[in-house]
Amino acid sequence: MAVSNKRNYVRWLPIVLLTIVGVGLFLVPAVIIRPFHYQSPAALSLAIAVKWAAPLLTLATLGGVLILGTRLWRGSLWASRAGLVLAILLSAAAAVMVRLNYFEWMFRPIPAAGFLAATDADLGDAEMVMTVRVEGEARAYPIRQMAYHHVLNDTVGGVPIVVTY
Repeated sequence: MAVSNKRNYVRWLPIVLLTIVGVGLFLVPAVIIRPFHYQSPAALSLAIAVKWAAPLLTLATLGGVLILGTRLWRGSLWASRAGLVLAILLSAAAAVMVRLNYFEWMFRPIPAAGFLAATDADLGDAEMVMTVRVEGEARAYPIRQMAYHHVLNDTVGGVPIVVTY
């Protein structure tokens, strides 16, 4: 390997690694915490720990990419500059995304409850439901729907309730 190629590799390696770490800090919780997929306690603990530390760590990775990128920018060809811009954009996107509650995008609340008579409901024999009875009025909420949406505001027997799973 020529000396200039080796020097270029040594300069690019930390930028690439920092970018991967920054994007990974966003992706790890997003991939682990998904509806209808098994999440082991260890995986959930990891996802929560990463989600907690990610805001500070993604700023650090973005800062590192910016500092190292500025050094590499001078004297670079347009292809290298395009790579630097991509690394900065990915690092900045990760730093922004970890600050958003993207789980709200996955677990949207049901805006208004829609109900069927028990005889009209198309539930399988193994389908689980949560039930509530207030003032003689009863409701059943399928677990499969609640597991995806997590929150439902409803009124049962004239009493406002929040159903959650």
